Amino acid sequence: MPFTTKITSINRYTLLFPLALVLFEFAVYIGNDMAQPAMLMIIKEFDVGTSWAPMSMTAYLIGGASLSWFTGPLSDRIGRRPVLLGGVLYFLLTCLATYLVSSIETFIGLRVLQGIGLCFIGSVGYAAVQESFDEIRAVKVTALMANVALIAPMAGPLAGAALVGIAPWRSCFLFIAAISFLSLVGLWYNMPETVSPHTEKEPYSQIIHDYISLFQQVRFLRSALAMAFVSMALIGWIAMSPVLLVQDFSCSLLEYGLWQLPVFGSLVLGNILVFFIADRWPLGRTVLLSYWPITAGMLCILLGLVVQLNTPLHTPVFIVAGISLIAFAEGLSMAVLYRFALMSSNHAKGIVSAGLSILAMSCYALGIEVSRLAHVAWGVTGFTWAMVAMTCCFMLVSRSSVLGEMKIRTHDTD
Repeated sequence: MPFTTKITSINRYTLLFPLALVLFEFAVYIGNDMAQPAMLMIIKEFDVGTSWAPMSMTAYLIGGASLSWFTGPLSDRIGRRPVLLGGVLYFLLTCLATYLVSSIETFIGLRVLQGIGLCFIGSVGYAAVQESFDEIRAVKVTALMANVALIAPMAGPLAGAALVGIAPWRSCFLFIAAISFLSLVGLWYNMPETVSPHTEKEPYSQIIHDYISLFQQVRFLRSALAMAFVSMALIGWIAMSPVLLVQDFSCSLLEYGLWQLPVFGSLVLGNILVFFIADRWPLGRTVLLSYWPITAGMLCILLGLVVQLNTPLHTPVFIVAGISLIAFAEGLSMAVLYRFALMSSNHAKGIVSAGLSILAMSCYALGIEVSRLAHVAWGVTGFTWAMVAMTCCFMLVSRSSVLGEMKIRTHDTD
């Protein structure tokens, strides 16, 4: 039976479904984060250039943007539960299919198919979580889930680097498939159905009209772009850090993994802070607060560029410190921005969450390509300015969105 009331408390029983979902999210994310250190072995096995390394993540995100438009509305029609369970099973099988690839082209193609697993997280799974909990609990649970999911980018590079050092790179995907199987079992037993499947089916052509209407709403676009832009710099770092750290800064694979810890540790700290103050501060204040660490992060990155250009010192400490501050700001912002964006339209939440996923994945893929092309053209200097430009875009877009959403909530409360 679908949920009829919102959950207003957080305990070990109400968290069983979110934890099962975040295990799948962990598997999908680690599908990228473990693959990044493995890319150095993959391009060596297939005898191609290092420019192929970031394309693995671009292909993954293209897959993540390709089917969200359908999975969300489909879950509105037939229910969240069957769509999400089917998505977990699909992702598991695509991970096992890695053992069939024999060229870089087929590997990149398979990465697109694997990336479709992302389409089931935001547009189906997180929509169900938002429907299950009231607003404050939904923000807190989302921040808590983000912390668990962030174990992937923290542990993924280290685990991937360690695993490819003792086993073939394809074993990474076998490990990911095993985690997906555990998630499938957990969701089967704990996921509720949060929507009533429509008894009278609207034609699928109605989906197109719903999307046209959704993307014409200024409030939705403003909130969705703010949510997408907050992650673009970090996504660019994840994609390019193997090349930056190993090639440009001459780090070992182990050092590459260790340099990720302060970045994603900062992201976790931001999410933890949101978890504890979400019910004390007006929703949105943490986003405005995030502008301070973002500004400090940009200045730190630029300082590293000045030092690198004017002294023989060759260290990633400045760029890692700057990205860490930006990651902390993302932790302060993401859960709140997601809630704002999801509630910015009266359309069915499957449609809205799918629209969010489409915009986010498209922006992430764009951010990666901008970072990659800037690095190809101007090296670390180009990458640095790409990071600065993306963080500036976030501050420009998010301020009006956050202030508008805070004003709406203040008016509703009055």
